[in-house]
Amino acid sequence: MSDSSTLSSAHSGSSASVPSDPPPGGPPEGNTKIPVNWRVLVASGVLIIAFSAWAMLAPAQADTVIGGVVAWVAKYLGWFYILTATLIIVFVVIVAASKQGNIKMGPDHAKPQFNMFTWTAMLFAAGIGVDLMFFSVSEPVSQYYAPPVGEGQNLEAARQAVVWTLFHYGITGWAMYALMGMAFGYFAYRFGMPLSIRSALYPLIGKRIHGLAGDAVDTAALLGTIFGVATSLGIGVVQLNFGLQFLFGVPENLAVQSALIALGVLMAVASCVSGVDKGIRRLSELNIILAIGLMLYVLIAGRTAFLLDAIVMNIGDFLARFPDMSLNTFAFEAPQEWMSGWTLFFWAWWIAWAPFVGLFLARISRGRTLRQFVVGTMTVPFAFILLWISIFGNSALDLVVGGNDAFGEVAVSTPERAFYSLLAEYPGVTIAASIATFTGLLFYVTSADSGALVMSNFTSKIEDPNQDGPKWLRAFWAIGTGVLTLAMLLVGGVTTLQNATLIMGLPFSVVMYMIMIGLWRALRVEASSAESNATASRSVVASRTGREMHWRSRLTRLGNYPGARTAQRYIHDVAAPALNTLAVGLRESGVDATVECTPIPDNASVDQVCLHVTLAPERDFTYQVYPVAFPTPGFGGFRTNPDSDQYYRLEVFAATGSMGYDVLGYTQDQLINDALDGYERHLKFIRINHEHPGSTQIGLTTSETITWGEDFSESKEETR
Repeated sequence: MSDSSTLSSAHSGSSASVPSDPPPGGPPEGNTKIPVNWRVLVASGVLIIAFSAWAMLAPAQADTVIGGVVAWVAKYLGWFYILTATLIIVFVVIVAASKQGNIKMGPDHAKPQFNMFTWTAMLFAAGIGVDLMFFSVSEPVSQYYAPPVGEGQNLEAARQAVVWTLFHYGITGWAMYALMGMAFGYFAYRFGMPLSIRSALYPLIGKRIHGLAGDAVDTAALLGTIFGVATSLGIGVVQLNFGLQFLFGVPENLAVQSALIALGVLMAVASCVSGVDKGIRRLSELNIILAIGLMLYVLIAGRTAFLLDAIVMNIGDFLARFPDMSLNTFAFEAPQEWMSGWTLFFWAWWIAWAPFVGLFLARISRGRTLRQFVVGTMTVPFAFILLWISIFGNSALDLVVGGNDAFGEVAVSTPERAFYSLLAEYPGVTIAASIATFTGLLFYVTSADSGALVMSNFTSKIEDPNQDGPKWLRAFWAIGTGVLTLAMLLVGGVTTLQNATLIMGLPFSVVMYMIMIGLWRALRVEASSAESNATASRSVVASRTGREMHWRSRLTRLGNYPGARTAQRYIHDVAAPALNTLAVGLRESGVDATVECTPIPDNASVDQVCLHVTLAPERDFTYQVYPVAFPTPGFGGFRTNPDSDQYYRLEVFAATGSMGYDVLGYTQDQLINDALDGYERHLKFIRINHEHPGSTQIGLTTSETITWGEDFSESKEETR
């Protein structure tokens, strides 16, 4: 599947003066001790160790049992995998196309951390891995010789072989990634919940996500992830082994593969514990460059005109056949062996990788709307995959159709040799094969590294979505993945890894249904909030006592760029007294209301003040006046703070972010009425939401309700 090696480093942005996002890197790793979720760690660790020991001690029995379970799943639950994959596509497309598609993965005021070019480049980076090198040649040839229906080795089989490969590596899998990325990013960055799968289930089971139910979900996700990663590493190992044999005559056997696994684990552990994220990120970027170079090499050295024609034809065939392929269970033909070996395996593999890659995609997409995220995730990586598979797959088919049956036999019987065997048909094979081997090694190491990082997060109790699990836990999972990979290779090689992934993906596919339901309920709450605001109008200059502000006062306010001293004086002389007066009135009406005026971390100049009204079991009301720094403009004659390079707006923040207007200059009565306007809209939001199932509360208790200003002491927007 896809490589996500920039997971832990991809969230570093450039500084700016507008506070819209928390510091991307979070607090220094050594300053905060991340607690371990021992129930998830012990449960998953015991299951994986037991499975690995069983596979190593009784490989024949393990192979028989795994094969039998796979046959049962293919016969009785194949329809479930097909239906699940299709429903996920429909769900994410509906979310993107609906009004909820405008909702951000973060507070309302958040800006994308990365500009469009950088973001799409990272999506592109997530789209390739060592397994793509493996299947881009072997699958088209295999589909040509043995298609699911009809005779093979004819022109129709050749035409559809690449289309089946694109189907298995295409939009369906990236829809699964988009679903998980939305769930991670929406609940973590918009509501301050842990960057964990259990957070997406809050609308369904409430606070029980912090108990055994949440632990069970994380355990299922972890088991699927480790088997999915192990499958990719197993494929990478056997292919690298042949690459070394091809270049240097190193023998192909289990001993060499074990040594490669040990080397990969050591490199992954070193990367995990040393924090060399920038180095890994550069290696990932180098991988992309090398991969593009290989693709262009085959395109230019091969039959260029034929390949360009084939790319266009593949696009047309894929678009025409995609709906039929998505729901085709082959009920009449019943090719169970083909289904379990191809479509069902790929869907289970994508499901297993969905938490892994979804977490990476969420980490680089804070501030993007759900629509931007879905469209980008489902198009950018697939565009590269389409080109890669079309070029390499059609080049392989061109050889086979042209009569090179020896190459076809190699691609089908020993698929790990297919990529190198194709390169051998072109000049300069030694250089091309060396680049392919180096690229595969880097993909292998970075997949193991980032996989260990994600699994350490799944087995930790992380409250800050910008933190990662302890270093020793990353090392533990890097080693555990290596041991599991070795165990599966001992049992039966890549085929057994594929079968185990198909089985382990089944329980998490059920979790994905729960995630869709939970996310949809949360988005319905957002719809209620939007409806409550649709009928409310706000003028940033109108008096909240019903009188219009005098035009000279308006003019003075528009040309004023107050410094820290003016903002601080307003907070203490106007805003805090006004909100305290309102809190007294609310308490007299029987409502629990409190006001806090507190310093801002890393800003000793201006405080913030927050009114909090407890409305349990519904979502609490928050009205926060927070100082937002901006560069002082130098145009016109209005500059009132010539000695400072920044001025302050006192913006109002609600539970979902900045409301986008400045209250500095309001009188106490105006501020009180503005807060009451917000409170009235909030009560209307609660009333409207009662028409739909689910509570307005999404993971935010009285003590946990976000006051966004506290998380926005520094801006980390990327403004380039």
